Amino acid sequence: MAAAGGGMVKEVKSKAELDNIVAEGAPAVLHFWASWCDASKHMDQVFSHLSTDFPLARFLRVEAEEQPEISEAYSVSAVPFFVFFKDGKALDTLEGADPSSLANKVAKVAGSIRPGDSAAPASLGMAAGPTILETVQELAKENGASHHIKQPSPGMDDNLKKRLQQLISSHPIMLFMKGNPESPKCGFSQKLVDILKKENVKFGSFDILTDNEVREGLKKFSNWPTYPQLYCKGELLGGSDIAIAMHETGELGQVFKDHDIEIIDSATGKAEPNGGKGGISGSSGLNTATSDRLRGIINSSPVVLFMKGTPDEPRCGFSRKVVDILRQENVKFASFDILTDDEVRQGLKVYSNWSSYPQLYIKEELIGGSDIVLEMQKSGELKKVLAEKGIASGETLEDRLKQLINSSSVMLFMKGTPDAPKCGFSSKVVNALKEEGLEFGSFDILTDEEVRQGLKTFSNWPTFPQLYYKGELIGGCDIVLELRNNGELKSTLSE
Repeated sequence: MAAAGGGMVKEVKSKAELDNIVAEGAPAVLHFWASWCDASKHMDQVFSHLSTDFPLARFLRVEAEEQPEISEAYSVSAVPFFVFFKDGKALDTLEGADPSSLANKVAKVAGSIRPGDSAAPASLGMAAGPTILETVQELAKENGASHHIKQPSPGMDDNLKKRLQQLISSHPIMLFMKGNPESPKCGFSQKLVDILKKENVKFGSFDILTDNEVREGLKKFSNWPTYPQLYCKGELLGGSDIAIAMHETGELGQVFKDHDIEIIDSATGKAEPNGGKGGISGSSGLNTATSDRLRGIINSSPVVLFMKGTPDEPRCGFSRKVVDILRQENVKFASFDILTDDEVRQGLKVYSNWSSYPQLYIKEELIGGSDIVLEMQKSGELKKVLAEKGIASGETLEDRLKQLINSSSVMLFMKGTPDAPKCGFSSKVVNALKEEGLEFGSFDILTDEEVRQGLKTFSNWPTFPQLYYKGELIGGCDIVLELRNNGELKSTLSE
């Protein structure tokens, strides 16, 4: 896309391409935007004008929804969002529609237009013109500085909720995509269509490009910001990356089998049954050693969940649903990833006479799968069963946060890890602590959304990183750097 005055903004098509550009070491600025966000589109015009003022820097552009791998790598949860690079490293970020801050940060990584010039807001005003700047400022006032693309909206219209639920449930397998199966409008949708065809299953589809209400509403309804989205029996499986991985490992076919999805005979074109709960007739086929092992796992905790993946990284929507329910009920539970052990995976189906996963056990008794657990929660039966079996609610979120904060004298809540920070601010704090020779614990808030959101409220501090000393909040990046620059950081964290 050519910018006014001869500047150029390059559209990045893959993470590999971005990595290669960043590795060159030249100053670079990456803009994450979305076509549905007005503030994002107007900031893109500002971005283009800045590319004219700073010809020695690389100006890069990514549509956040179209490149989920890149968005996830930089923890993008809102647009517009900017990442600033120099010498092959991400140095800083900016979230929201703030032209002056954008220009200042660009100037810091790219240098002023002429030696001795101040930072760039003045040049931005000349290049972009008042109309664009006023538009961006008005949008920021009306809609907030950024448009979040992950948080669910509790105020969604009931009619829209009902419509979305009806669409999701209209076919056993339902794909929300860009375009249609015969003419996909994006590569990710094309890949998912190809996979479903290879799995020989019938599926319904909905072209989200034809209905913006559905397109925007489903993101909030499912708490999933990108497309395509694949559903099985009303439950979200995920997007193209998850579906591809599940297909390659055989997991997708197993999910379809576990949920009685009919397959299409490639020779006759007719649908045939694909297994199901009725095909299992007792545990007589299990040897004693396998039965004893399964019994031992089931008895290992009062509440045990056999699932695909782990509680922090579920590998299917059904498993994630049960994990969410147990956490909502504040129940401590053990889990077993059946994807890691085929003996357990196949044996438990026979042992329990239940052919699908997840499976939830309470005090050695099978409760059921995701549908049953969800229904029990809605009716209040789950809470009643837990109480009758003497299962007390586990630690609260506040208890968990206190435990994490006090797990180390110096504790850093950050994006990424000390060896691989995922944002410039976290990297700066890590470097400051290391320069002072301070030992510290860390927690990657990108791995746990409950901790990420809960800590903001607990600490009354809305951003990350957050640094704690002996259970007390010190502050974020700016405060830590100020303490270091004043020579007070080490003494503050050693009192």
